[in-house]
Amino acid sequence: MSEELAQNEQEEIVEVINAPKAKKSSKNSINLGGFEDFYEDNKKTITYGGGALLAIVALFSFYKFSYLPGQEKEANNEVFYAQNYFEKDSFNIALNGALNVQSSEGPKTMMGFKEIADTYSSTKTGNLANYYAGICLLRTGKFEEAITYLEAFSGNDEMVAPMAIGAIGDANMELNKTDEAIKFYLSASEKSTNIFTTPLFLKKAAFAYELKANYPEALALYERLKNEYAKSNQAGEIEKYIARVKVLGNID
Repeated sequence: MSEELAQNEQEEIVEVINAPKAKKSSKNSINLGGFEDFYEDNKKTITYGGGALLAIVALFSFYKFSYLPGQEKEANNEVFYAQNYFEKDSFNIALNGALNVQSSEGPKTMMGFKEIADTYSSTKTGNLANYYAGICLLRTGKFEEAITYLEAFSGNDEMVAPMAIGAIGDANMELNKTDEAIKFYLSASEKSTNIFTTPLFLKKAAFAYELKANYPEALALYERLKNEYAKSNQAGEIEKYIARVKVLGNID
């Protein structure tokens, strides 16, 4: 295909035909002479530019309609094994792969989430692999690296997106960076307002405030949790938490 494009760039693809034209009144006539002169002077540039544009369009079409779908299909096939081990809490295997597995095409060495994220970075599955890799690293105590992978994930899914942000908060808590943790917990609570993730991260942020002895802020979040998400799991013993911070903070 590239050879045809190169050949087309060397050929003239437009022929200007100068046919006699009937004279028109000066009031309504359109003078095309300037355009024709410009074309004749710049014919080669225009022709080459047109060929380059065709090449760009062809490459984009190939990338979008052939290459990316093929990569996505491969990534989906690879991620199946890693997700299977993730669900079994075998986080190191899910993360790093390198285990022999049986596929429809015979035995093969499975990829872990790290390799999938790197190899298929342009795909949706590769992007999601960053999230899974981050959770695996978080669960295995590699908190700094977990943050790197979780920050590489991007998405607006109602559940996964806030969970990824909240997991960065968890990693920062493990690193004793409480202020950073609070920032990410609050961001996660607002990323997608729902009864599952919002109260979960409001409660985590409130507890982090407690650790900093910032009892008024902790109380405000616990009361918000009570008032806005009373039916959530996190609101089950909320009165106990409210009473505790009131006593610790000497708040009426």
